Amino acid sequence: MQAANGPAILRCMSKIAHLPHRGVLELSGADRVTFLNGLVSNDVSKAGTGRVVWAALLTPHGRYLVDFFIFSDGERLLLDMPVADIPATLQKLRRYKLRSAVEIKDMSSRLKVFATWEGLPPQVPLTAADPRLPQAGYRCLSEDEVSCNATAQDYAAHRIALGLPDGAPDLEADKTLLLEAGFDELGGVDWEKGCYMGQELTARTKYRGLIKRRLLPVKLGRPDIPAGTPIFADGQEAGILRSSAGELALATLRLDAMDKKLAADGVEILPCPPIWMKLPTG
Repeated sequence: MQAANGPAILRCMSKIAHLPHRGVLELSGADRVTFLNGLVSNDVSKAGTGRVVWAALLTPHGRYLVDFFIFSDGERLLLDMPVADIPATLQKLRRYKLRSAVEIKDMSSRLKVFATWEGLPPQVPLTAADPRLPQAGYRCLSEDEVSCNATAQDYAAHRIALGLPDGAPDLEADKTLLLEAGFDELGGVDWEKGCYMGQELTARTKYRGLIKRRLLPVKLGRPDIPAGTPIFADGQEAGILRSSAGELALATLRLDAMDKKLAADGVEILPCPPIWMKLPTG
């Protein structure tokens, strides 16, 4: 629909929210796919029309740096990622490109990021299902204005209930392991692809069963306890709160404390592991 004195206004029936904390990096050039594929945890070649790939860039020692949704329009790769991480990621990718035929630039001033859920997505060309869970909805990139009927905080409540991270504070650069944050169950790692930076620790963590903590939803006895608040069990620190929306939050918890009485800031914390999460028995 064309507005009388402005850009097209795109409408839909489902909930849709602009995510101003997200931005877009563009990779163009003949080597864009092979270049990025050698760096990230998932198979970049699987991105295409109507399909995005969720992947992470790691340190050489296998710790999380940043994650993004990878769109492809046949000529470019577009990385939907936290705005705050764009400067450092842009610098890092440019440093790794060497002689690869790749151009990298920040497109955040032109492309806006939207999330839509509980219904059909809007008719926006760069739209694809969130690959992590069917209930997660869709991701959209658009240069046009989009008519939104929900807020970024509404989306936060939706994804927190599903146990889905959204960059910091859910994930810590140089600290988080991918398998602690659900990247295995949620399809953020391709175990069959070739080598990528940080692959060795990621594979060792999986095959030796070295996971000692997990990121998962928790119910708070009081709403909006700040991110970073420590969680205690029997007087010992057992985890830390991450992002929150009302009485729901994500938290990183030690697995050996899951069945204990947990509290943060003097308030009871109840773990709510989602059904997709594979936790050790016993």
